[in-house]
Amino acid sequence: MNGMDAKSYDDPARPPLRLALLGCGSVGSQVVRLLREHADDLTARVGAPIELVGVAVRRLDAKREVEVAPELLTTDAAGLVARDDVDLVVEVIGGIEPARSLILAALDNGASVVTANKALIAEDGETLFAAARKAGRDLYYEAAVAGAIPILRPLRESLAGDKVRKVLGIVNGTTNFILDKMDSSGAGFSEALEEAQELGYAEADPTADVEGYDAAAKAAILASIAFHTRVTAADVYREGIAEVTAADVASARDMGSVVKLLAICELTEGADGPAVSARVHPAMIPRTHPLASVREAYNAVFVESDAAGQLMFYGPGAGGAPTASAVLGDLVTVARNRLDDVRGVGESDYAQCEVLPMGSTSTRYHVAFDVDDKAGVLAQIAQVFAEHGVSLQTVRQEGRGDDAQLVVVSHRATDAALSATVEALRSMPFVHDVSSIMRVEGESE
Repeated sequence: MNGMDAKSYDDPARPPLRLALLGCGSVGSQVVRLLREHADDLTARVGAPIELVGVAVRRLDAKREVEVAPELLTTDAAGLVARDDVDLVVEVIGGIEPARSLILAALDNGASVVTANKALIAEDGETLFAAARKAGRDLYYEAAVAGAIPILRPLRESLAGDKVRKVLGIVNGTTNFILDKMDSSGAGFSEALEEAQELGYAEADPTADVEGYDAAAKAAILASIAFHTRVTAADVYREGIAEVTAADVASARDMGSVVKLLAICELTEGADGPAVSARVHPAMIPRTHPLASVREAYNAVFVESDAAGQLMFYGPGAGGAPTASAVLGDLVTVARNRLDDVRGVGESDYAQCEVLPMGSTSTRYHVAFDVDDKAGVLAQIAQVFAEHGVSLQTVRQEGRGDDAQLVVVSHRATDAALSATVEALRSMPFVHDVSSIMRVEGESE
């Protein structure tokens, strides 16, 4: 119980902990609602009331999902976090600035901070963690990855005595919805994206989601915690889903697989010892894999560790209420720590593993290309793969008049070897087009 006896949780004499909220959009509004509706329970769990003393917003007259007392609203976020009576700060405005400056100012002013800002943690976590350590305060961010799904705390605390080997996850609901619709209905990417936008699963500008930026930030956070190594968004190989075609999805179906945008973080061996790889890209996974059954806008994270074995965490990965639930969970923890005048678990980067480039990463590949439909072509193509050290597992050829489509699935090979193979094939006169390259994950050979 963090050093608190049972009586202290019910002590009515304890003064309230005073909270400043930065942002009152979809998530911030739900934070306000949960604080209001669960006030008594939160007081019992923390050991003191949590009093909301200010809400920083861009516009005072904006329409909000939850009514907020006008006297709490302010457009002066910097002034709010500088107040001497603020003990706790929740940041849900997103983006890099002014969020970074506000969090740093709050920590410097002695407040503990809870944030849902995956982009900021992934880009400049080092600065924020250093500021929290210097101030002796908490910086918690469970809501930054996979919404309501508790994944960071289990990685950081529940599996602290274990060695995590791999984290494989669907961490973006928008892309999962799109790919699920392509699989279930045969729709193309543009058609599925349009439906996602109509239903509110995708933004008007879906770039951050469909190009993999959102998932890459989350992968950096997952890898950092799982492998005790500082990994930034810039370290994560990123590939989006805009180039995934209905033909790719159909080909996966023929193989008994489904296409998912995966965040993949692995602990492996480098030239000088343990190394880490982190990547985000579409991949085919067998329909028998637990992640294959994750439908629509849901998220799931699959963890493999030495002692615990295989674990999966599943649930809504976004949305105001689910994300606010994760924020409140962190808020209870940092509030308890504040009462005890202790600091919780901070950044763990003691391992300092090498972060491998994508070219060193090994996986399997599904490659489709159009070729001349004549004798000897298949043998020449197999020779090109062999010359680059890429072994073929299966080959399928379909004739279409003067040309044919050839689909190969390789055994495990490095990304660099596969890229060199494809470049060599593109230069062959009998190869008309390399129409699809997709990685194959989630199954043993």
